[in-house]
Amino acid sequence: MKLKLSTMLALQDAINSQVHPQWQQQGFTWYRAIWVECAELLDHHGWKWWKHQEADVDQVKLELIDIWHFGLSILLIQGVDADAISTALQEGLQSPAGDFKDDLEQFTQNTLATKDFDIPGFARLMQGIDLDFDELYSRYVGKNVLNRFRQDHGYKTGTYEKIWQGREDNEWLVDLCQQLDSDSETFQQDLYSGLQARYPA
Repeated sequence: MKLKLSTMLALQDAINSQVHPQWQQQGFTWYRAIWVECAELLDHHGWKWWKHQEADVDQVKLELIDIWHFGLSILLIQGVDADAISTALQEGLQSPAGDFKDDLEQFTQNTLATKDFDIPGFARLMQGIDLDFDELYSRYVGKNVLNRFRQDHGYKTGTYEKIWQGREDNEWLVDLCQQLDSDSETFQQDLYSGLQARYPA
């Protein structure tokens, strides 16, 4: 777990640095990005009592991965290391998950109150949607590679195309992650190459 956490911290620093070389000094409001993602996540999970809704589990997991990106950014600024994150995650995973929507609201409240990343609260959300650590890792690496791919192909300048052959880039990513071995040393490179091969020239 610690090795994978160290890898994710390094990847997060790299993508943040690609967006802005001095990202740690910019005062970006990572906590705000987290609570906005929480609202989007709830829409994918479903909360409307006046109509039939089923949780879109894949989309919920993708939103949790986005939250994890922002949470790692907060932890990097604070200098939190892989050992401390691992301990906090393990503690959170030992707490029983309750109603997912209630746990999400508690996590959001903690985020707004502290402007920090509630790791144990995040771990309960992982439990509540059956997202284990290995899946968190493979999905995180996948989304990180996609974020790098987007930056390399004009995301910041507005020239990037998010829909390819009628499908969102996230959908292509999910397909690739299912086809490739996330424990392979070349997982990141294989994902990037797979996206490159599918992206419209």
